[in-house]
Amino acid sequence: MARTIAKDHDQKRAHILKAAARVFAEQGFDRASMAVLAKECGISKANIYHYYDGKDALLFDVLDNYLRALRDRLCGLDLSGLAAPAQLRLVLREILLAYQGADDEHRVQSTAMRALSEEQQAILRDYQRDLVQLVNGVVTANAPGVFDHDNQRLREVTMSIFGMLNWHYMWQGDADTDARERYADLVADLILGGVRNTPQ
Repeated sequence: MARTIAKDHDQKRAHILKAAARVFAEQGFDRASMAVLAKECGISKANIYHYYDGKDALLFDVLDNYLRALRDRLCGLDLSGLAAPAQLRLVLREILLAYQGADDEHRVQSTAMRALSEEQQAILRDYQRDLVQLVNGVVTANAPGVFDHDNQRLREVTMSIFGMLNWHYMWQGDADTDARERYADLVADLILGGVRNTPQ
């Protein structure tokens, strides 16, 4: 007979994922053990194995949940009816707001993703690719003709945007909503002023 799923299964799983992200971010994926993870979660080692059969499965679920939710939130934005600069500002603001409270997951993404199998990494890269395409689109809309037949330069601008946003937590991790929106607007101003004056 199949084991029934507890009513609080999803809540406990979410708690495990958050605790695991914190441990992986602080200790590093390689050094973290299932025993330490279980202790951080406040459950027994046997209980954590009820949810995950090992660190790899747990790491993948941390990143899959984080990146999928990030992709769904951003790619689900309604940009219709907005002028191109407003589209860029909205997307950049939403990226920084989505990062709020997810510093651990963000660090794990940048440091531990390579520990996963190629198949698992491919799934996660698909989420990342969707996000890059979204930003590519709003950048291109703000500089008609600038990136025609120059995908490399478009990629460089897009990845520069992610660079400015992704490392924001390093010097202002406790930023509130207003501070995040101000910084997103600063990045938008830099991009708008730059790409429009880039030699073709």
